[in-house]
Amino acid sequence: MSTSDTNGSPDVSQEWREATRLLHANVERSPYGETSEALFLTSGFAYDSAEQAAATFTGDAVHYQYSRFGNPTVDALQRRLADLEGADACIATSTGMGAVSSALLAHVKAGDRVVASRALFGSCHWIIANLLPKYGVETVFVDGGDLDAWSEALRQPTAAVLLESPSNPMLDVLDLRAIADRAHAAGAIVIVDNAFASPVYQKPLTLGADVVVYSCTKHIDGQGRVLGGAILGSKQWIEEVVQPFTRNTGNALSPFNAWVMLKSLETLRLRVDAMTRNTAIVADWLASAPGVIGVRYPGRKDHPQHEIAARQMTGFGSLVAFEVAGGTAGAFAFLNALRVVLISNNLGDARSLATHPATTTHMKIGAEERARLGISDGAIRLSVGLEDADDLVADLQRGVAALGQASHTA
Repeated sequence: MSTSDTNGSPDVSQEWREATRLLHANVERSPYGETSEALFLTSGFAYDSAEQAAATFTGDAVHYQYSRFGNPTVDALQRRLADLEGADACIATSTGMGAVSSALLAHVKAGDRVVASRALFGSCHWIIANLLPKYGVETVFVDGGDLDAWSEALRQPTAAVLLESPSNPMLDVLDLRAIADRAHAAGAIVIVDNAFASPVYQKPLTLGADVVVYSCTKHIDGQGRVLGGAILGSKQWIEEVVQPFTRNTGNALSPFNAWVMLKSLETLRLRVDAMTRNTAIVADWLASAPGVIGVRYPGRKDHPQHEIAARQMTGFGSLVAFEVAGGTAGAFAFLNALRVVLISNNLGDARSLATHPATTTHMKIGAEERARLGISDGAIRLSVGLEDADDLVADLQRGVAALGQASHTA
């Protein structure tokens, strides 16, 4: 029973603003009337009779069967995420990469063609470059910001397009509407990994995308506790294409992780807004710091796609990329000097995290491909958290000081 039905009053949830819906939309309570969503930590479900069990498997009765297929807590998260995204339906998965791989593998078949932006997270790049071709799917990479390259690649019939915006790790911002128009003309569905923007700051479905995927591990949990992913799209596509795939391949989210993320959604807007305020301060400070060669933050006017970001995003997010002098040695010296910011390949966390993509998240794509993506040996990706901004700047000053010391000893 939803909150709008508890008093017999009409459903007013669609009149609520986002922050309110994150707390109250699509809540179903057990007979005990709990204020916090219940955690149904169960692997399976019992039936009243053998006949009910049989009818459940034929679809003639509605009843939970097994938590790999469906679970009340997971369903609650899926409804909340769909409401937040403005999607018809959602499937939650065990990880973010589970969401990306399931969205692609459920949709394509041998002989199909997939076009992807070259600027992808390392594991997403591996799926396009290595996994899909293994199963007879043709794959093509394009430079995401080059609309002529998209037009050329999409002259042939295409099953799917995959892209990130902003991209990992260099924060390229792609024109989602322009790419979606070209993709749809080629018969493709458009899958957007929206993890960097978060559902708070960008709604790809309103910009022409057909499917949105998330690593819920990032901002949605955002506190370094659990793994999870989500696939969002039309009800028909989710139910007819994705659900049979995830049900039968076992890419299910645990009820406990779903419950944790339900609690996290209650503070999502507060956390992301605060992190973004800190990021703007940090990015501006880095831009004038000695030894820092370049800063990429969509909120700065010197970002090459700032105008696109301002048009299709309502906020600029908590990620900033920058390059330091001295290549790998300089980046390592900078990172090792930090005392507040943690060295970690995760992002979107309440704690500030920094990583060296060339030796971690994008190591396996190779030096030549990294160079094409602008990922230098001195590049650092910083995920800004909820610490006091002055403490973050003081910590980054330690990194800058270490750069100076490294140059003197080199």
